[in-house]
Amino acid sequence: MEISEIIKYLSDSKEIIGLGLWAVTFVVYAENGLFFAFFLPGDYLLFLTGVFVGTGFLKYTIATVLLYLFVAAVLGSLTGFLFGRFFGSTLENRPDRWYFKKKHIESTHDFFEKYGNQALIISRFLPYIRTFAPILAGISKMNYPKYLFLNVSGATLWVGSLVGGGYFFGVQFPWIINYVHYVILFFLAITTFTVIKGYLNIKKS
Repeated sequence: MEISEIIKYLSDSKEIIGLGLWAVTFVVYAENGLFFAFFLPGDYLLFLTGVFVGTGFLKYTIATVLLYLFVAAVLGSLTGFLFGRFFGSTLENRPDRWYFKKKHIESTHDFFEKYGNQALIISRFLPYIRTFAPILAGISKMNYPKYLFLNVSGATLWVGSLVGGGYFFGVQFPWIINYVHYVILFFLAITTFTVIKGYLNIKKS
């Protein structure tokens, strides 16, 4: 299988959810802290997982799903933090590759400059920034207890709101399962708008 085909498959949230909760858990873990996994779906994967649980297509209790994905988000970001703390300088000097873009580090740095420590919580809801924020926190040698608090707080809000929201829609409006593609397009539109707006604000400043 070509690399482009692997990336396309891993970016398909329906395919990932179809593999089961362990696959979703791994993707959430990777996207939250492994710099080469920034392209993986995050927001709409969580939302659709909640929808699939609410409609009964994913045979797990909502409590189990929330626990797995919360732990994955916390451990993923912790991995990124520790990587940044011990190997950050290597990453900053790494040339661009298909799996790594230095511009993501730079935009994350600007994001930290604007929002400070709160960036670790806000970044949970932003693609790319979500992956590189823990790494940058590690590079800057952020106080560990403070980082752990922000990490847990951000994971709670991110997983709780998106999975919980998806579950609510799945239970109340089970027909939404027939419009999964529109849900993905909706999240992609929000993501694209957020990234472009952030880029323009940074460029302006």
